[in-house]
Amino acid sequence: MVARTDLATDPQVVADLASVRAGTAYFRRVLNGLTDAELSEPSLLTGWTRKHVVAHVGYNARALSRLVEWAATGVETPMYSSPEARGEEIELGATLNPEALRNLCDHSAIDLDVRWRDLPDDRWRAKVLTAQGRTVPASETVWLRTREVWLHSIDLLAGGRFADVPRPVLQRLLEDVVRTWATRDALDGLRLVADGGEPLGDVDGARDVSGSLPEMVRWATGRGDGSSLTWAGTPGPAPRWI
Repeated sequence: MVARTDLATDPQVVADLASVRAGTAYFRRVLNGLTDAELSEPSLLTGWTRKHVVAHVGYNARALSRLVEWAATGVETPMYSSPEARGEEIELGATLNPEALRNLCDHSAIDLDVRWRDLPDDRWRAKVLTAQGRTVPASETVWLRTREVWLHSIDLLAGGRFADVPRPVLQRLLEDVVRTWATRDALDGLRLVADGGEPLGDVDGARDVSGSLPEMVRWATGRGDGSSLTWAGTPGPAPRWI
């Protein structure tokens, strides 16, 4: 029997599902504010039109659905067959007509949400492999999608703002970015302080960066030049994240 409510009971998973659904609704509102003609205009991401962003968000939902299926069945189902296949899929998606592209985004998001809803409580801890080669519990798919919908809402250049992103999501994003920098030895002395909170990054570093949490995340995710931040040291672009 198909569930009508979430089978998950873990409080963190339940909270994350609420967060990703809010982000999905926000992305949909921003997208619906664009005319079909405007979808062909440039996005915030270099080399991508808004169509590329929408295609990416749609196909990302399908890819994450494969991971949820993996968790549910135990049958290995990778996100993508290869990085090249992922790129080709996005390029092809960007050629779809606007109606087909909007339908792709809507239907894939609904399918992913249903798969989350029906995932048995004990399968949220099942291990799956991300496109970056990380082995994570199935519960991580919710966070991966949360990042996608909130950030790409802003990438559409249609009114999405970092100030609209919930603070817990912003904080987790910043921690995610800094953790990735650290694994690549890319901190280069950076010590980040958002809204006067605990420093993140190189705690003994000499390049202090401070400012509001939304503006810090804008810069750290490569979507701003850092000019709105306060620097004690040499300003510069953020290290590469993903």
